[in-house]
Amino acid sequence: MTCPCGSGRSYARCCRPLHRGEADAPTAETLMRSRFSAFAVGDAGYLLHSWDERTRPARLDLDPGQRWLRLEIVDTDRGGLLDNTGTVEFRAYHRSGGQTAVLAERSRFVRADGRWVYLDAEQD
Repeated sequence: MTCPCGSGRSYARCCRPLHRGEADAPTAETLMRSRFSAFAVGDAGYLLHSWDERTRPARLDLDPGQRWLRLEIVDTDRGGLLDNTGTVEFRAYHRSGGQTAVLAERSRFVRADGRWVYLDAEQD
């Protein structure tokens, strides 16, 4: 299976090791891609685990009728190997109830205990 994040690699060699806790995302963009893939495969546990504890909800209920189709990275600011903060702007295409829609967002990421986590976002 090709990874839902759009890397072109197999899911087994791309986002699945992050979802299973076998590796940490090296950059904010990699974490963003892995979070999109988690939405696509229905992994709410990973989404919560990769969310900063200051802004993380107590629980996350995913809509089983929503299908995440494609991720488009628009821009990144910082979020590299030597950074402690980063922003990823993206468009996430999804389908629900027979309608296709786009979620446009600028997500902020921070390092917490040495690993990248999602902090919050601004939606367009």
